[in-house]
Amino acid sequence: MDGTLLDLHFDNYFWLEHLPKRYSQQSERDESQVRAELQQRMTARQGTLNWYCTDFWSEELNVDIVHLKREILHLVNERPQVVDFLRVLGEMGKDRILVTNAHRDSVNIKFSVTAIEPLLDRVISSHDYGWPKEDQNFWRALQLNMPFDPARTLFIDDSEPVLLSAEKYGIAHLLCIAQPDSQQPDKLVKRFPVIEAFDQIVNLESRPD
Repeated sequence: MDGTLLDLHFDNYFWLEHLPKRYSQQSERDESQVRAELQQRMTARQGTLNWYCTDFWSEELNVDIVHLKREILHLVNERPQVVDFLRVLGEMGKDRILVTNAHRDSVNIKFSVTAIEPLLDRVISSHDYGWPKEDQNFWRALQLNMPFDPARTLFIDDSEPVLLSAEKYGIAHLLCIAQPDSQQPDKLVKRFPVIEAFDQIVNLESRPD
């Protein structure tokens, strides 16, 4: 979801700027010290389910992560062509399944201010299964819960570790988003095909963004 359908700028700004600022205010500590501490703590959990978990970080930091996210809701935006892309897939009879590492709280926040939810056939959070997409157990649980043919599945993500996990499971068609964060340059991706926009997959010429 974040970085693929939605602009990753919201999440990057929240974790790197807004949370350190607000956490330092609430704890009455120096912001630069708090920023360094948070970075260390988050890096230690990167790739685990807790890294994505609003409940974990709320308890770990003794702050209301969901409330703090709502303070910057104006930064939540769809990536270019997303709505038209999802509509066209529906018209083509394709199943539009969102599988995300985002906690359900984060998913609901994003859905409240974007137009993507009605255009999805199913939404699955890795928290439903207890493993992040980086873990093979996630894909096994997904297969049990929602049988799919890996050889006929297209999976698009902005994370190379997640794409590597999907590749290991056997998903045949993998694409990486070139610019997940609109405020950052394109990512350097070597392992997977990269797309700049969704009209590289389907024709959106008759549906201007």
